[in-house]
Amino acid sequence: MNLASLVAATLVASAVLAFLAFFLSGRRSEAEEMARRLNQYGGVAVATSPTSSPRVRTGNVLRDLLDTVTTAMNPLMSRSSHSGKLAEDLQKADLRLKSSEWVLAVIGAGLLVGLLIALRYGQPILFLPCPFVVWVLSGFFLKFRQRRRMRKFNAQLGDTILLLSNALKAGHSFAQALSSVAKNAVPPISEEFGRATREIALGISVDDALNHMVERNKSEDFDLLVTAVQIQRVVGGNLAEILDTIAFTIRERIRIQGEIRTITAQARASGWIITILPFALAGILALISPGYFGPFLGDPLGHVLIGMGVVSIAIGAAAIQKIVKIEV
Repeated sequence: MNLASLVAATLVASAVLAFLAFFLSGRRSEAEEMARRLNQYGGVAVATSPTSSPRVRTGNVLRDLLDTVTTAMNPLMSRSSHSGKLAEDLQKADLRLKSSEWVLAVIGAGLLVGLLIALRYGQPILFLPCPFVVWVLSGFFLKFRQRRRMRKFNAQLGDTILLLSNALKAGHSFAQALSSVAKNAVPPISEEFGRATREIALGISVDDALNHMVERNKSEDFDLLVTAVQIQRVVGGNLAEILDTIAFTIRERIRIQGEIRTITAQARASGWIITILPFALAGILALISPGYFGPFLGDPLGHVLIGMGVVSIAIGAAAIQKIVKIEV
């Protein structure tokens, strides 16, 4: 076995390990995750160093191995200033993964894609940009998950405000009303209110806990709610009636936004299809017949035509998105 084959086999093994880290860690039950965290503070053995902290053994060799790898990566991740932001982005995207698990999965995907492309075309130089491209695409994937979670959060907000109002009418304090929402609502809004309730229980003021929710979710409707609550706490008034008015406004806005999305669904789908189809077709043709784009790539006129095509697609996509994006 030569050196190139050995390196390729190592990279393939790393990629497979990373993929297993992503899928198996996503299937970890909440009970196992809670047991793993609690065991770090009160396990059967006392850790003398960060690398010797006790871990829960699940009986699955692969999962235990992956947990060992990700635990060893945590001290390295904690030294980076981007680790905290990555953990927050994963939480906003509703992905129950540690930062080390996400990084391992992205690295493995980049290595695997790079190896497949390099082996398909027989040019090792094509391996180099693949990890970077996969990392960029993983960022878009996180943004997509965050936007989807934000839409669910906003869709639940009107009914949640009614729950708050009803709890206040029943005689509860505002902090107790937040706790009631955390128990009776559904994710993702119950998770956010539950986190705010835990912050209040730890001694953080109600205003600061609400401001933290605004920073995490970036919702204009929820910002309106928090602003109204903070003003009422200063000047007084009937908070239940204020919440009823805000709930009606938010629910009407969500209803109008839903109608707009229904009306513009065909235009938005056409925009995505027109934008993605040329690149998807080019990728399929390149896989089927690697020499198909030879004249374009070898002729200066072909470079000009490719550039004009990409610019035209970008202008068309931007124009369609501008037309279908209607602010309410």
